[in-house]
Amino acid sequence: MTAIVAAQGLHKSYGHHRVLNGTDLDVEPGQLVAVVGENGAGKSTLLKALAGTLKTDAGTVRLSGTLGYCPQEAVLSDNLTVGQHLRYFAAAYRLADLGRGEDLMERLGLAKFRDTSAGALSGGTRQKLNLVLALLHDPDVLLLDEPYQGFDWETYLRFWDLVGDLRARGKAIVLITHLVFEQDRFDVLADLVDGRLHLRDTTATVATTTLGVDDDRL
Repeated sequence: MTAIVAAQGLHKSYGHHRVLNGTDLDVEPGQLVAVVGENGAGKSTLLKALAGTLKTDAGTVRLSGTLGYCPQEAVLSDNLTVGQHLRYFAAAYRLADLGRGEDLMERLGLAKFRDTSAGALSGGTRQKLNLVLALLHDPDVLLLDEPYQGFDWETYLRFWDLVGDLRARGKAIVLITHLVFEQDRFDVLADLVDGRLHLRDTTATVATTTLGVDDDRL
């Protein structure tokens, strides 16, 4: 099967600090790929490079189809309500209606905040809106940077139900995380070490790996 995401030889340095050092990644339709790594390993840098929001020093990225990007920091206007965000993004994507947005809000427990301004939302609820906006246009490729950060347990489970539906429909998903509770959720689990991805065997005994929170935003 042809990869819908193909990254080859990605290099990125911040001054003398090399973050990506020839990183390669291929993702096929319907695949769920998790990228884990220590603080400062470059996980968010990799996702930004894949999304095209960060220029790399070298390497190429090819994406086939439409893109949905959920950054670690929600890009929201505090003065706009949840409903206004949906309408503005729907207009930007030239969507005929808000049917998909309404469905996503119901699934993630966001509908009751429709008339609440983003500035009044809790961190976890802002993240729900961040995710809904990334999924609003039903993209073929999803790049998710710690998408369930701040979610309660019920929403966490709803998130994975949603991911299961997306995979069944052939969506390619790259997910950055610092917590891997259930390795068998993923088709590919890759550790970002020394600027390169190293594939982990997800058929091995399920283990729990806890890595540091990525507070350096690399």
